[in-house]
Amino acid sequence: MYITTNKALIAAALALACSGGAAAQTASSSPSTPAAEAHPKYGFGTNITDDDLKQFVSPLPDGRGLPSGSGTVMQGQKVYTQQCLACHGVNLEVGIGDRLVGGRGSLAKSSQGGAPVKTVESYWPYATTLFDYIKRAMPFTTPNSMSNDDVYAVTAYILSKANIIPDDATLNRESLPKVVMPNHDGFKPANR
Repeated sequence: MYITTNKALIAAALALACSGGAAAQTASSSPSTPAAEAHPKYGFGTNITDDDLKQFVSPLPDGRGLPSGSGTVMQGQKVYTQQCLACHGVNLEVGIGDRLVGGRGSLAKSSQGGAPVKTVESYWPYATTLFDYIKRAMPFTTPNSMSNDDVYAVTAYILSKANIIPDDATLNRESLPKVVMPNHDGFKPANR
């Protein structure tokens, strides 16, 4: 009886990958063999597509990578009431989830002291990051379950309650990157 553990399989795969494997070296030496066929198939795994990876790739601060869709502040209030209120509270300031609004200027040290209040309006440098976080992680019990329209809408509602955008705003892939967050200039690039 032969017993193979996960560790043994991983070690064997790594050893084969590091050595290039005799079959892989022979196949890759043939100029007429396409790159995809240059490596032997071992009968497990699947080819990963761009669509498979989409949930792991964030939109950039300038909006590249944002999905289609749109949402208004009024629509966002409805979505917030259904999906977010239980954790973040009626006024977005209290609940079992993080406080979302308030705290502007609290990150800089002041003469009064006190702990910083990290919220959407005091800490987040880009509105696109807020959209991405809501899309991937909220609601807490069923992350990544809201439609793009609902995420744009609830993002609009939160930004409106934080007095960052007007109450009649509509957010989409063109308008969201143009939102200037209150602490946008509070971050300095790391010189690496």
